[in-house]
Amino acid sequence: MKLLFKLRTLKSLWTPKPPNRTFHGHPRLLASDVYSQYESVRRGEQEIPKYFNFASDVLDKWSEIEKAGKRSSHPAFWWVDGKGEEVKWSFEELAFLSRKAANVLTKVCGLQKGDRIVVILPRIPEWWLVNVACMRAGIVLIPGISMLSAKDILYRLQASKATCIITSDTAAPAVESVASECQFLKTKLIVSKGGREGWLNFTDLYRNQSADHSCVKTRIQDPMSIFFTSGTTGSPKMTEHSQGSLGFRPLLSERYWLDLTPSDVIWSTADTGWILASLSCLFDPWVFGSCIFIHKLPQVESADILNTLCKFPIDVLVGAPTLFRMLVQNDLSNYKFMNLKHCMSGGEPVNPEVMEQWKSKTGLDIHEVYGQTETGVICSVFKGMKIKPGSMGKAAPLYDVQIIDKNANILPPGQQGEIAVRCKPIRPIGFFSEYVDNPKKTAESERGDFYVTGDRGTVDEDGYFQFIGRDDDIIISSGYRIGPFEVESALIEHPAVAETAVVSSPDPLRGEVVKAFVVLSPTFSSSDLESLACDLQEHVKKTTAPYKYPRKVEFVQELPKTVTGKIKRNELRNKEWGRM
Repeated sequence: MKLLFKLRTLKSLWTPKPPNRTFHGHPRLLASDVYSQYESVRRGEQEIPKYFNFASDVLDKWSEIEKAGKRSSHPAFWWVDGKGEEVKWSFEELAFLSRKAANVLTKVCGLQKGDRIVVILPRIPEWWLVNVACMRAGIVLIPGISMLSAKDILYRLQASKATCIITSDTAAPAVESVASECQFLKTKLIVSKGGREGWLNFTDLYRNQSADHSCVKTRIQDPMSIFFTSGTTGSPKMTEHSQGSLGFRPLLSERYWLDLTPSDVIWSTADTGWILASLSCLFDPWVFGSCIFIHKLPQVESADILNTLCKFPIDVLVGAPTLFRMLVQNDLSNYKFMNLKHCMSGGEPVNPEVMEQWKSKTGLDIHEVYGQTETGVICSVFKGMKIKPGSMGKAAPLYDVQIIDKNANILPPGQQGEIAVRCKPIRPIGFFSEYVDNPKKTAESERGDFYVTGDRGTVDEDGYFQFIGRDDDIIISSGYRIGPFEVESALIEHPAVAETAVVSSPDPLRGEVVKAFVVLSPTFSSSDLESLACDLQEHVKKTTAPYKYPRKVEFVQELPKTVTGKIKRNELRNKEWGRM
């Protein structure tokens, strides 16, 4: 696929720059910062470099700026566990520790450039260390959420052919139960205070390693990460991103969606298995030399979030709409946020009433962000932009976003169609490279000159986009993408289930939740339905990741089908959402 090597051709695609502003006494562009060093590339006066590595070309440069005393005193990374434990790293310390971690992966585990590692870790400092270590060694990182079941882990290890996995005590038993079926898996690393038979202890190893490590030379199109993303049919797809799409993209796309400076502290509550975590609490903030703040958050509770905002100097908060729906249910007059100035939300639309409540209770707006695993941020309500309730803002820089019809024709403002991003003749640098080992799905993601998101929406005369809904059956609940096929596959394994269809259903807190329509096997037709519904929910929790379980279950005599026998999920979904 073509990679963008010149920006001049994209000048017409850029949205207007917001006016220059000053934050905390720092001008928008600091002559000494890493971001400013690529100004000539952004202006199209210089080609995008052929070689790029985020660790050496961004993080190590910030370490040098820090040593020269030209960066604020904020740490680069600041982690708390809510129980008194705290970790702070400067860019220099991050560089030192990540080189040691890279030596664990290469010297101890024998991983080489291009090898793949599955990383299933919660919000702990080691997740960031391993990310940077993989960049230094050219190892392809495959993140996964901590709630993955043994079945989920087995599929990811087999499909990716990963030779190494690193996880915590929580997921280790699940890994052990399937490891014998993974022929490519050679090494198991664990982040733990104690030892575990058959595992190498990452924490002990990296502390004892040398910090002498030379960063590998990587091309800008070399793979960096693979994200598993759910689809409407079949198993999750492997979405590959490159050094360019994740690491170099924020150097080109202005300061729009985050608009940070080196003196800002940003807190994103995104799960470490999501691409939003990579964007909002790794690549984009560190391009600007900002401080990434992380709370371990074993459980996302209102009191923990609010007390943290009061206790720590957090400037920017990024969270799923569920977070803000949860927070506005509290009496916020009892809380005084120390430094909060900017709030952002992504993963699903924010209800206008939640935005109004948050504004009335805090005086702060919620700026929406819209994107996908395949593309990163597509649209955003940028800082300083007029907010239109129900709108997810304007197209992100470098992206030509349009509403198109089934024939890839661009539709006029106000007319509903599919949200699409132009990908020909030049593929934007923020785009995924491919669905690994699935050229058919890669090709199907395009229509004419556009990448098709699968979402329906409209655009107004001012260029503001509005999300209407999924064009397929994907369920987005609390920011998690859930494919109905995965839940249906789990349900159908239960002897009580003859047939099932899974769709989204509205929920005031989560936006939407999983609902299962179930046709019972004859032998279970006289069962206690309330008890059986609970049994099915528990079965799904044990069979696949717990967040996928159907929070609603309805027993029906039959499912609506087409003449060819396909289940008409859209009819069930429309019924749930009151659109019949």
